[in-house]
Amino acid sequence: MTAVAQVGTFAVRPLDPVGDAPLLHRWVTHPKASFWMMQEARLHDVEREYMAIAASEHHDAYLGLLDGEPVFLMERYDPRYVELVGLYEPEPGDVGMHFLVAPSDTPVHGFTRAVITAVMENLFADPATRRVVVEPDVSNKAVHALNEAVGFVPEREIRKPEKQALLSFCTREQFERAVAA
Repeated sequence: MTAVAQVGTFAVRPLDPVGDAPLLHRWVTHPKASFWMMQEARLHDVEREYMAIAASEHHDAYLGLLDGEPVFLMERYDPRYVELVGLYEPEPGDVGMHFLVAPSDTPVHGFTRAVITAVMENLFADPATRRVVVEPDVSNKAVHALNEAVGFVPEREIRKPEKQALLSFCTREQFERAVAA
């Protein structure tokens, strides 16, 4: 669990691909989730996607909670086998990450930054994690700013089948310096 001033206490739990699918469906099809690329997904598409992740030994999905209420989705993956195969040379301790904040009618200033900070703390809680790898769409300027705020350094653009992405890395030390600033 992670306590964040003015926000509350975050926790994560493994995602239930069937039980959580209706909630996730609302999130991933919301206009604010356009970079998630599931705008046209039906409920069974979401179930199928997260059942595949649950069955994978190299990809995990978690539901993020704030004071017990679901507020974000977090995915952790091994870039040697998922998402980035052949697109860069993975190093020992590399962990890939995706996160999605639930849409809200009443945004809270600093909330998304608090979420990404909690996600990074969760990933670095594993001593084997040396570096977090992300590959957001090059046009997603908002997430680039958030990534930079928690210590990510862009390396280069890469072409993925579904998008042009900005490959970026954050070591444990970069993260600790960024959040201490």
